[in-house]
Amino acid sequence: MTHSAQFRGAGTALITPFNQDGSLDLNALELLVEQQISNNIHYLVILGTTGESPTIRPDERQLIKETVCRVNNGRVPLVLGIGGSDTYAVRDAMLHADLEGIDAILSVSPYYNKPNQRGMVEHYRVLADSAPRPIIIYNVPGRTGANMLAQTQLEIAAFDNVIATKEASGNVEQCMEILRHRPDGFLVISGDDALTFPFLALGMDGVISVATHAFPLAMSSMVTAALSGDYQAARAIHYTLLPMMHEIFSDGSPGGIKVMLEEAKICKNVVRLPLMPVKPDVAERLRTLYRQLSEDERLPGQS
Repeated sequence: MTHSAQFRGAGTALITPFNQDGSLDLNALELLVEQQISNNIHYLVILGTTGESPTIRPDERQLIKETVCRVNNGRVPLVLGIGGSDTYAVRDAMLHADLEGIDAILSVSPYYNKPNQRGMVEHYRVLADSAPRPIIIYNVPGRTGANMLAQTQLEIAAFDNVIATKEASGNVEQCMEILRHRPDGFLVISGDDALTFPFLALGMDGVISVATHAFPLAMSSMVTAALSGDYQAARAIHYTLLPMMHEIFSDGSPGGIKVMLEEAKICKNVVRLPLMPVKPDVAERLRTLYRQLSEDERLPGQS
């Protein structure tokens, strides 16, 4: 396996900031990228689901990618989300995408048409045979409607161009089965913020996170501590941040984290339909949590 070690640690699944009229807020995106890198986030994921990728037009995709690459300037690895329900359309999108400055592709398993396990394997076989960058597969049955079983992911892990899985099934036994039998160099990355600490203790290699937007240094420190075996330090950060990790998803994502980012004066609390901002009571809880955690002396980098 090549290239995989650079995705060990805490990665951020970047939101896409919008102005009040719904247009791209590239100034806020620049500010966000700088904030993440300067607070020890190990890599960034562009245009995943958290970036509201289904509602981003092709010209906007290019602007977002170029902006992140320019601000990053080679400082941390970058991952670009390219996925879909049509295998050959995804393959063609990978082949024709501007991948300058991109180190890997995050590709979610096909959604809505719900392929069986054999179909998932063959889908990724086609992508792995053609993709111009290494692939991180992504299992998120809560969004796709179909779970990639452990044996399916292990079969896909044997493909030369597949370097990792982002596992967001929440199924502990499934994750342990993948960890137990994965090939050398194949990373298993948590896709669930709240489960990241226990999954790191089981042997996962990091997280692709939403919570890192609000508390990048604390999340990065938790992951780094756990990966080095300092579970006491990691556990303390985990339990301090756990209420926030739950609350940001309580009324839809990325609406929750955008409330916190607005409180942090990084971007506006604007999402595109069919998403809606979180309900006022949820927003108030999120703002209160952000203020409390920003002053919590137990968190790295806090006062």
